[in-house]
Amino acid sequence: MNHPDPQALAVPGDATDAGASQSVKAQLRLREMILAGELAGGARIAELTLVEMLGVSRTPIRAALMRLEQEGLLHRLPGGGYAVRTFSETDVADAIELRGTMEGLAARLAAERGADAAVLAEAAQCLDEIDAVLAPRALDDEGFSDYVALNARFHQLLGRMVGSEVIVRELDRVKSLPFASPSAFVVVQTHSPAARDMLVIAQDQHRQVLDAITRREGARAEALMREHSRVTRRNLLAAVQAAQIQGLPGVQLIRDHV
Repeated sequence: MNHPDPQALAVPGDATDAGASQSVKAQLRLREMILAGELAGGARIAELTLVEMLGVSRTPIRAALMRLEQEGLLHRLPGGGYAVRTFSETDVADAIELRGTMEGLAARLAAERGADAAVLAEAAQCLDEIDAVLAPRALDDEGFSDYVALNARFHQLLGRMVGSEVIVRELDRVKSLPFASPSAFVVVQTHSPAARDMLVIAQDQHRQVLDAITRREGARAEALMREHSRVTRRNLLAAVQAAQIQGLPGVQLIRDHV
């Protein structure tokens, strides 16, 4: 019997959960391979090849492929099997817009329903830590890395403020779309003179959203959060025009940079 990965949500000794663990491992590795360019855009995915590469059976591979199709990284071929998807800039912009819509809904519901005080306090602490990261007049690579981690944490806390597993699940789903995560294009601008200024603007929006949620101002919270997602969209437009985009994971999946 295969033993489950200790980091997976599996019960030791349960064969079903062990299989689920292998599927998760395969899914994570396949996603990594796609974004790293090891599996090229448009390339057909051969199950047997993946079995040899990943060292797992075909059942977890099939489950992983189905999940990556749901995430949008793969598409099912008419004759069977899967191929790696490619994306236009419009596709990526639409994914970012969808995230903004979902996060705007989450912000409004959190404000209208009343967010848990402990989660609000945790979010405020997170923003204090971002302020500290942005305090220097210029950011080094470590500073940008810290910002990305804290920014992801704040956006996760936004989902928790609603108190809805449905909202959290759907937010996770939309943020898993290629390039739709809140910090997707921050990394390619680490050496841009205007990069820190853009992050300061985003941080002010964080503060305003948290204030609106705290004050139970649902419409304001939603509008602010949707506008906040447009920072990522502006980063996209800047990134596709910059030479640094070649360092962005998954960039080879974006076609027709026009």
